[in-house]
Amino acid sequence: MLQQTELIIVGGGLAGTEAAWQAAEAGLNVRLFEMRPQRETPAHVSDNLAELVCSNSLGSTIPTKAPGLLKAEMRGLGSHILRCATDAAVPAGSSLAVDRERFAQLVTEQIEGHAGIEIVREEVTALPDGPCIIATGPLTSDAFAREIAALSGQNYLYFYDAISPIVSYETIDMEKAFRASRYERGELDEGDYINCPMSREEYDAFHRALVDAEQITLRDFEREDAEFFEGCLPVEVMARRNRDALRFGPMRPVGLENPHDGRRPYAVVQLRQDNLAGTLFNIVGFQTNLRWGEQKRVLRMIPGLEKAEFLRYGMMHRNTYINAPELLQPTMQYRKRADLFFAGQITGVEGYVGNAGTGLLAGINAARLLKGEHPVILPTTTMLGALAHYVTHAEARNFQPMKANFGLLALPEQRMGKKERYAYYSRRSLTALRRFARERGLAYDRAAAESEAESETADATLVGV
Repeated sequence: MLQQTELIIVGGGLAGTEAAWQAAEAGLNVRLFEMRPQRETPAHVSDNLAELVCSNSLGSTIPTKAPGLLKAEMRGLGSHILRCATDAAVPAGSSLAVDRERFAQLVTEQIEGHAGIEIVREEVTALPDGPCIIATGPLTSDAFAREIAALSGQNYLYFYDAISPIVSYETIDMEKAFRASRYERGELDEGDYINCPMSREEYDAFHRALVDAEQITLRDFEREDAEFFEGCLPVEVMARRNRDALRFGPMRPVGLENPHDGRRPYAVVQLRQDNLAGTLFNIVGFQTNLRWGEQKRVLRMIPGLEKAEFLRYGMMHRNTYINAPELLQPTMQYRKRADLFFAGQITGVEGYVGNAGTGLLAGINAARLLKGEHPVILPTTTMLGALAHYVTHAEARNFQPMKANFGLLALPEQRMGKKERYAYYSRRSLTALRRFARERGLAYDRAAAESEAESETADATLVGV
């Protein structure tokens, strides 16, 4: 085991600052590299650490919702980012929204004021030799991206998200959909795909809605990049080319017969299993740049998806990330180098809090490793543990980034309604994390994570978890 106290962190965003705080609090001397203002990015407007470049909302605080549960877990583990967010909060109902300038100032001031952290305002262009956490985010500089590519292999580094929507399996209407694989993909087991068949009339209505739907406005540096959509067109762009483009593309019906009527569909939308538990299915070939509300409206026109619950919406944007299932362990360690960790959006995790969560985990584990202790793998019954497990165990060939959602958690054995099940997930997670922390010697603030009522319910309901 290593016995060192110095750690380098590259990247001063949410993940990097959370990792720095966790490692410094554990007694390490941290050098946190942030390239701004020496080298600016096209998205940031200040030199502050942890600047939020998109929304100012960190999502729900309700523990029976996936983002809220993730926050509860992270508060229990001592998240610095969430403490700053709470201090910079603005009214937003049950969501945690912040004054973005105040939030970034707080993070910067507290990181600068920590005796164990040194901020270095320089661009890192070569991979450090010693213990290191890479948390450079979606706008990793070209020079450092080349270093990561040289380490991991160019085929395992991606620069643009082209993400298809994901739905919950239990909300797919199998009275209309059916399981089958195309005849020309005979190497696959029969029934690998869920197929949503369309008649000519249904296809025409869907095509019109898709063509007319409102898109997200691209940022200047995305719109000006000639490679942005290269090789992976959004479905709405394909639809606008001609009426039949989708029927000869991702919605081709060849090799399929609808068992409900014995005929080949006019068009078909296919869904592919996205996790081992079979609770998540992605819509094949449906990368899209539509606004999320428009996606929900239009995609629910697909037969079988009228009541679908979308656990991830499609998106296309600039995002440097690695193929984590090939490269990382759920400790956030690089598989071929124990003292190298990755954290944040570069790991394939989506969402502000998820990014900070992987930074928290990487910071804790880097400190444990350098102090001669074993890094921890969080229970997959926790939201952060399930998210870390997903990005390091998903099918590498079709890996796409993921945000926190309840579809990542194993279903309870007994049948439950959605509301009851989500409450069960929350109780199970917080109980499991509390006990895990006690067993592994991790600092855990129960009061920060759980209300008294939730704690009592968890203990009474989940004895033995």
